[in-house]
Amino acid sequence: MLVAPHVSAAARHLTATRPVPGSTAREPHTYEGGPAYIREPREELFLLAVGNFVSQDTFYESGADRDDRYTALVARLAVEHPAWTAGLLRWLRGEGNMRTASLVGAAAYVRARLAAGSSEGPSNRSVVDAVLQRADEPGELLAHWIATYGRQVPQPVKRGVADAVRRLYTSRSLLKYDTASHGFRFGDVLNLVHASPDPAKPWQGALFRYALDRRHHPDRAAAPATDRLLTAHRALLDTPVDERRALITGPGGPERLVAAGMTWESVAGWLHGPMDAAVWEALIPAMGPMALLRNLRNFDRAGLPDEAAERVAARIADPEEVARARQFPFRYLAAHQHAAPRWAAALEAALGHCLANVPALPGRTLVLVDRSDSMFWDTHSERSRLNRADTAAVFGTALALRAEQADLVEFGWRSAPVPYAPGEPVLDVLKRFHTLGGTDTTKALRTHYRDHDRVLVVTDEQALPHAPGGPDPIPREVPVYTWNLAGYRPAHGPGRPNRHTFGGLTDGAFRMAGLIESGRRAAWPWTDEA
Repeated sequence: MLVAPHVSAAARHLTATRPVPGSTAREPHTYEGGPAYIREPREELFLLAVGNFVSQDTFYESGADRDDRYTALVARLAVEHPAWTAGLLRWLRGEGNMRTASLVGAAAYVRARLAAGSSEGPSNRSVVDAVLQRADEPGELLAHWIATYGRQVPQPVKRGVADAVRRLYTSRSLLKYDTASHGFRFGDVLNLVHASPDPAKPWQGALFRYALDRRHHPDRAAAPATDRLLTAHRALLDTPVDERRALITGPGGPERLVAAGMTWESVAGWLHGPMDAAVWEALIPAMGPMALLRNLRNFDRAGLPDEAAERVAARIADPEEVARARQFPFRYLAAHQHAAPRWAAALEAALGHCLANVPALPGRTLVLVDRSDSMFWDTHSERSRLNRADTAAVFGTALALRAEQADLVEFGWRSAPVPYAPGEPVLDVLKRFHTLGGTDTTKALRTHYRDHDRVLVVTDEQALPHAPGGPDPIPREVPVYTWNLAGYRPAHGPGRPNRHTFGGLTDGAFRMAGLIESGRRAAWPWTDEA
């Protein structure tokens, strides 16, 4: 869930329009040359963190430039606002579900505070421990530190990693993550940080020794005889190749795979042969919701029977499974665009569950969706063809469909209403959006605002300078909510009362509009606001 920050009106008025310290720009502009406003550093970092994929190029910034800006902001705020920064990093890895940003941020947090000799706020050790939530992440953080800052790893990093190792290293996690594809194996991590076993886990000492042997003496590494999971796994590995397919597709096959800690990825290599429909049917009961989503095309290629496909579709569309997956809605939208027709209904249902928290806003609402060129060029990751334009259209449509009365408008160099019917599927409405060139937000506001109770804008905020001068097209007493999907530095409008900018790509941020309008205090989505 991504919930956006709210900086007080007074703070925004004082800081939002001034250049960053050290900047020589007296009149900052958007990347398209329109007037812009420099955000307060905490707001800038939050928006960048939730809108950025590490090392991902965007229309106006290279991935390296964005990464450098992110690291520099974390380093600055780790010293100036350590409790706030630690809260952000914990939240990014937890509710924000952003692994790389939190790991890179934790390293920058520690390095900046060590360089400054700062000991105020949460300890370096605790921040490192907090962001490590999966068993491959201790190795990832160490690999990042050494590649970025050198082989001298400071004690707070080692101790934080050791704390996480005691929490995360189990037999099942070793089978899943201690593989040759990982640069830092479990044994490498244990050698570097010298983690001692957790006294409450009497089995962990033997596991640590086995992990070290797997890394450094694989020819004589023997799984602890008392560890049922590892011994069952070894038994499967020792099964003759010509007997393996029958072993997992016969009676008790799915249960046997679970007992041995076999994932679909490990089975694919273990079989030494094709993953046919019978193999997938044996694997599906133990697969998680996102593993199912990623393999829809593999199921189709293997000829998965309709009966089995119906069970997969039911799990994909299950609200509890969707909640457990904790994925951004665009994952389901991307899958829908590439999957076979038999999965369409389930994926659309899953997308609907992702957007279930979109508020039913009262009164009249104007929803503006940015369809400019930069929104189409930028994708959420280089592994996906899904662009921010379509993501914006999905969110804007969901808001309009949920509102009591809403005007849905697409805008760019020009703008036009997007027709829809109450209760219509979001993905049907998506087909009615177009590509509209540049970003003239002011013109769209002037054209379509008609005494609405609020205005919602989904955009990357990089407005053109061509709008005619004059007063704010929206009266000061009418709230304007902007969802920035890219995290660029310049904002398209000044911070002032009733003007709010949010970051992120999930439905959680949309709840902030209701909170603000109900008079509740909108705050950072973690408890410590120091």
